[in-house]
Amino acid sequence: MKDNLLDLIQHTNGLGVIDTLKIDGTDSETKITALAEDKTVIVYGSFKNPIADFVGTFGMPNLNTLKTILSFDDYDDSAEITVTTKDDAPCAIHFETKNADFVNDYRLMSKAMVEEKVKPVKFKGATWAVEFTPSIEGITRLKKQSSANNSENTFTVKSEGDKIRVYFGDPSTHSGNFIFTTGSGKLNKAWSYPVSVFASILNLPGDKTVRFSDQGVAEVTVDSGIAEYQFLLPSQQK
Repeated sequence: MKDNLLDLIQHTNGLGVIDTLKIDGTDSETKITALAEDKTVIVYGSFKNPIADFVGTFGMPNLNTLKTILSFDDYDDSAEITVTTKDDAPCAIHFETKNADFVNDYRLMSKAMVEEKVKPVKFKGATWAVEFTPSIEGITRLKKQSSANNSENTFTVKSEGDKIRVYFGDPSTHSGNFIFTTGSGKLNKAWSYPVSVFASILNLPGDKTVRFSDQGVAEVTVDSGIAEYQFLLPSQQK
């Protein structure tokens, strides 16, 4: 259970813009949905092995609280982490040391409350014009350019021949750009995306695939080994 929770926290709350998750669980699958407060990213996820105690629809609010509890070294391999239920629905995650001398209860959100908080977003799909596995060099250059142009909230993606180039800033002030990938497809339109959340996703552990479309949406998928996460980023006004 702890490994699942740590993975979930790292790949959602770790972006810095998500504090509530919706869980939809059955005996055969455990799915995750989240929406950033600022609407910069939509997250869908699925655990590779269903979590037996996560059956039903419920919410995980105040993720910073759960992150803090999980950081306590009191809850080592000998600790007991269980899901408590009420009316056949998960209502809390109970943390207890082997000797029961240190205890926490992380309260879950009811189905009605989480469905109001995390409202479904209809994604009609997109045709991915560009698809590639980001290189370490590409990720590093993205960080460097975002650092040099730290007043910019977005970056713009354009095609130049067989290259995909990322632009920061305005030539009338400070600006920068770099080649992100070569031979991975071609874009007919230029769209801008949020720098901070995109860079945070690329910094997550796991195997990643980046996709851009001409319809104004980008996607990054991350396979953590425990779960698969899909991050959808709508284009932003520059």
